[in-house]
Amino acid sequence: MKVAIYGRKLTDENKESVEKLFQSLKNKDADIYVHTKFQLELDNRITALDNAKSFTSYEDLDANFDVFISLGGDGTILEAVTLVRDLNIPILGINTGRLGFLSNTRTDEIQYAVDCISNGEYKLDKRTLLEVNTASNLFGDINFALNELSILKRDSSSMITIQTYIDGDYLNSYWADGLIISTATGSTAYSLSCGGPIIMPGTGNFTITPIAPHNLNVRPIVIADSSILKFTVKSRSKQNLLALDFRSKIITSKETITVQKADFTIALMQLPNQSFISSLRNKLNWGLDQRNK
Repeated sequence: MKVAIYGRKLTDENKESVEKLFQSLKNKDADIYVHTKFQLELDNRITALDNAKSFTSYEDLDANFDVFISLGGDGTILEAVTLVRDLNIPILGINTGRLGFLSNTRTDEIQYAVDCISNGEYKLDKRTLLEVNTASNLFGDINFALNELSILKRDSSSMITIQTYIDGDYLNSYWADGLIISTATGSTAYSLSCGGPIIMPGTGNFTITPIAPHNLNVRPIVIADSSILKFTVKSRSKQNLLALDFRSKIITSKETITVQKADFTIALMQLPNQSFISSLRNKLNWGLDQRNK
């Protein structure tokens, strides 16, 4: 079993869980690779780290890995996606953070998770990504997002105007604080907090959700993920923000932003006790009404 492991920090709170993960993998004779920066955090603090190898970037990985384990919260998984990219390595998120909607394996399930991986007892949930292109190639070869792309005002309290086209047809000029273009995965994240709908993965949709629109009759819209979107932005400040998940760049009114479905997917590993629907119940507290008891 060949395993890549990525995390941000080793803390007093997660040290025991990290130690348990490495010991469980070591007991399975796993071939372990640890991200270089995380390995520096672990050195001399995790006893089961001996014989682990290291990796630094996407170029150090290949499709022969059985699983990519992300230790942290959902933000850590978004970072993991930039390392896995199109290699089709399944990502398992072990939640040492807070909510953990994507990173939905609890620390008390670590041994269970390792056993499931070793026995092949899991399913893969393929998730669509979106891709952004600009004339200035703002994001280079990491021009994709698992959750969303956001166009945001930057250094002015004034609203911005975002002209929006779908497959060449003019849709609307949004007067708002910003605009979110979300995948189904991202529909439970930033878009949801701005009033966007929850979209089931695999249904083939993106959503366009305005952020604090001036016109109250402008509402989120669900579109096919086969659509090609184009945006131009006008504002008093001349500079605005374009964000892809956790990465952001400054954009000017001269940029035309093109968004479409990426040509690869990300495989999220689901253990037998996990599903998108159970995450809705457990993470969003659905069903806690006293009448359901």
